[in-house]
Amino acid sequence: MMSTLKTALAAATLSLTVASTQVLAETQTRTIEYQVGDETFSGYMAWDDEFGQKRPGVLVVHEWWGHNEFARNQAERLASAGYTAFALDMYGSGKQADHPDTAQKFMQEATSDIDQVKARFMKAMDILKNHESVDASRIAAQGYCFGGAVVLNMARMGVDLDGVVSFHGALGSPLQAEPGSVKARVQVYTGGADKLVPSDQVASLVKEMQDAEVDLTLVSFPGVLHSFTSPGADRIAEEFGMPVGYDEEAAARSWDGAMRFYKAIFAE
Repeated sequence: MMSTLKTALAAATLSLTVASTQVLAETQTRTIEYQVGDETFSGYMAWDDEFGQKRPGVLVVHEWWGHNEFARNQAERLASAGYTAFALDMYGSGKQADHPDTAQKFMQEATSDIDQVKARFMKAMDILKNHESVDASRIAAQGYCFGGAVVLNMARMGVDLDGVVSFHGALGSPLQAEPGSVKARVQVYTGGADKLVPSDQVASLVKEMQDAEVDLTLVSFPGVLHSFTSPGADRIAEEFGMPVGYDEEAAARSWDGAMRFYKAIFAE
């Protein structure tokens, strides 16, 4: 009887220990309010307790809809992959669009001054670098649609990033990469049937990056539309008649490619 009791107690103790470990080893999230000039912004930090050592940080820049659930979900996915991610806010607290006209207005306001764009990005980057879980020497950024254009422009401006990843982002820009100015390695995923990012934009980006001697990887998915990573894209297409659409395979392949990219650049 005593032996049976001891065995039961040991099993219970082990069970509690495992449960306690599981509670600790999970994704942690925190909403962070911060200031850039006179404006207030709201970002979302995500990291995993299981990874005890300092790890690389990845900034996540939202679509033109604003800092929404999709952006926060991407931060959580990055945390599960072993990174600390900060989904930043480019528009200002509370600015989320539910109509393309509003999204266009927010985007135009945010990008009317490229120095303003950079200031908002750099503030978020500083917050990420100073998080207790982050190795500040290893930072990358990824963006979606509008956010993809933002991270590419930050690379063009010479921001000290290990790499940037653009998912169905706009590729054209008044800024042009210059030889020796781009520190980041660049990875771009675009849809071959994306009417918002036509083939001439793709060709121009390739020439620009080649001329600037940038380490560029570009993947074009045949027949795939704009916003292919967003599960909500089909609803948007139906509701507003926009040429967008979710593609499960392209979403998975681009995510897997980005994870391989990060593993490579952060190992160097």
